[in-house]
Amino acid sequence: MSTPPAPPATPLPYTPAYPIRTPRLDLRPVTEDDFAAIHGYQRLPEVCRYLYWGPLDEAGSRASVAAKSRRTTLRDSGDFLQLAVVVRETGTLVGDVSFVLRSREHRQGGIGYVFHPEHAGRGYATEAARALLALGFEELQLHRIQAELDGRNTASARLLERLRMRREGHLRENEFLDGEWSDEVVYAMLAREWRARRR
Repeated sequence: MSTPPAPPATPLPYTPAYPIRTPRLDLRPVTEDDFAAIHGYQRLPEVCRYLYWGPLDEAGSRASVAAKSRRTTLRDSGDFLQLAVVVRETGTLVGDVSFVLRSREHRQGGIGYVFHPEHAGRGYATEAARALLALGFEELQLHRIQAELDGRNTASARLLERLRMRREGHLRENEFLDGEWSDEVVYAMLAREWRARRR
């Protein structure tokens, strides 16, 4: 019995055609001019509660913005895209999203997102995250995309469920955050699930 051929690796380097446009949003590279808007939510304890960083002071946000502004092209496994999310109609920056190429060989990716709570309830995070799934599955031809979140972050879990990602794992007390042990939850989607749901 012959061994099936290995799947083709994702062609790199890869730079999206910016901006990535959705019905209401533009996803574009972060610039130094985005500092005030990004610091506006990076400094908020309620935004950083379930994240691995923050709240950030001005120096921390400036360093964060500088790092994000360099993450515009995927060249190898472990590389990120980090993009500002802008409402096209108003030009308002409402958050930022990340896409990581976890493994070129195994065609694995991951997504993440942080949004200002002032803009919650409008579906912007869901719309932006869906664009990242489309990028991964349609542009990069990935096999699997996942997202991890703090088990207490029910709002983020609901967002991933709206995207119809599958809850795959619940890791008990595997992270020590904010002075306490917390759970991590893993959601994922396969390319064939994406194609079926798009149909």
